[in-house]
Amino acid sequence: MATEDPHGGDRSVLGRAFAVLGAFDDRHRVRTASEIARAVGLPVPTTHRLCAKLADLGALDRDESGRLSIGEAIWELGHLSPRRQGLRESARPYMEDLFVATRENVQLTTLDGAEVVYVEQISGRQAISVKSRAGGRLPAHVSSGGLVLLAHAPADTVNAVIDAGLQALTPNSITDERTLRATLHEIRRRGHAICRQMVDPHSVALAAPVHDGPSVVAALSIVVSPSTPTEPLIPALKATARGISRALAG
Repeated sequence: MATEDPHGGDRSVLGRAFAVLGAFDDRHRVRTASEIARAVGLPVPTTHRLCAKLADLGALDRDESGRLSIGEAIWELGHLSPRRQGLRESARPYMEDLFVATRENVQLTTLDGAEVVYVEQISGRQAISVKSRAGGRLPAHVSSGGLVLLAHAPADTVNAVIDAGLQALTPNSITDERTLRATLHEIRRRGHAICRQMVDPHSVALAAPVHDGPSVVAALSIVVSPSTPTEPLIPALKATARGISRALAG
């Protein structure tokens, strides 16, 4: 029988294992077992045992110094998710066309709580380096795709993001409720988002919504350098997002 900790977390073996895996994100891709223990509130000996077992199963990778990262087994399982697999398969050909036309980073994201998950990503040697990667996460309020998804999300979702705290990644990140709500209103009005150096000082991202019927289920984005003109990219971005939406509608 599962037990609950005072903060409401599941402390069954399965619950603890998921807590350990949940300690990794884009800002914490590699951690020690002790760091994981502090992050999730588990005893250090328990965390060491869980990490050892998860490493044996391929859910975690351990380097020569003993530091841990998400293992290949988890990536493989994640890509089998029927919802995301269908989205990726529908979107990929359109994303490839957009990449060929722009030679810039092209990304597809979905919303998971207060974060965006990068479902697919296409990049090349000419494109700027980006912090995100397929399977990675970022706070929704600082990413172009996240802001597009929040602009079309239920009010409860937006309120939860605000209540969780609008942490800054750069001086340009949105950190207050009024600015966030005004930004989301403007995105709905214009049909796209432009985030200037919100994730890092060396990138600008544009995003447009992807629909499945009446619902916005993903966001398509392009990431460019701050010196790249963004306005010429918007028509191609929106046209590609509409193409993916038609593909999803069948």
